[in-house]
Amino acid sequence: MKDQIIELFNQQLLEWDTARNFYAALNEVKVKETEVNGSKYQIQFNPARIVSSGAKVDAKTIQERKCFLCSANRPAVQKGIDFNGHYTILINPFPIFPKHFTIVEKEHTEQLILPRFGDMLDLAKAMEDYAIFYNGPKCGASAPDHAHFQAGNKGFLPLEKEWENHVTEKISDNLFAINYGFPAFVIKEKITNKAEAVSLFGKTYQALPVKDDETEPMMNVVAWYETSATGGEGTVVAVVIPRAKHRPDCYFAEGDENILISPAAVDLGGVFITPLEKDFEKITDKNVAEILGEVCLDKSAADKLTAKLKELSL
Repeated sequence: MKDQIIELFNQQLLEWDTARNFYAALNEVKVKETEVNGSKYQIQFNPARIVSSGAKVDAKTIQERKCFLCSANRPAVQKGIDFNGHYTILINPFPIFPKHFTIVEKEHTEQLILPRFGDMLDLAKAMEDYAIFYNGPKCGASAPDHAHFQAGNKGFLPLEKEWENHVTEKISDNLFAINYGFPAFVIKEKITNKAEAVSLFGKTYQALPVKDDETEPMMNVVAWYETSATGGEGTVVAVVIPRAKHRPDCYFAEGDENILISPAAVDLGGVFITPLEKDFEKITDKNVAEILGEVCLDKSAADKLTAKLKELSL
């Protein structure tokens, strides 16, 4: 699988001008670093991501546009490779990572994580050089009507390296509460115990509230596979980030108060994407903290959820 993915990536850059140009543009992306409540963050100015950050995801827009993830509507030049018979791994033409992929369900079916979390762990194992991430229908997904994951180079997101320094409570042997500038929950389990990881995720999912107009609890998920130092089966790590809100107030504000940021898994993983240079220049650690405070759970809600998970994990 590793060789197939690299071959796909290289071949697509040779054949697809749009993708090649946007990957080349990553060399010009501006980055600055900041810290929010003791957690490391990067701010990236990446104009190509206006496609995602500015995407209209209201029901009327979704209903009226063609689904760009369906095979019939993708560019003819965009090729993919099969995964487990019902996903296709595609190069993402609007990258954040040096190598950025979208993994789409072959059938047009809505974005839901509960029946697909096991698939996510399988992807993390098969694509062990990459982190796999999931954006909920109103948590950064620009195609909430078509089930998909994304993948990007492992080690790119500060959260991957830093999460263990931010554990606030050990809920069970393999479930942890963390605060990375926002409350989240981490499942860490041997890949051979995949069923247990899926069970823990199910309990976390069960503990989360579902809003009246939503099909699932609002969340982002980042997962990756860690190889074993002794050569045996490795470990999967999945960070579940409950959400309180889709987009922060600054997204809709006018004038100097406007900051066009629509937080998704990558942003919450420690790399805030600003598609407009004006926002890159002015955004501060205070802005990042305020955005995180709006779109993620507050401490009171997180504490109640942790208590509930303790009961469910017994």
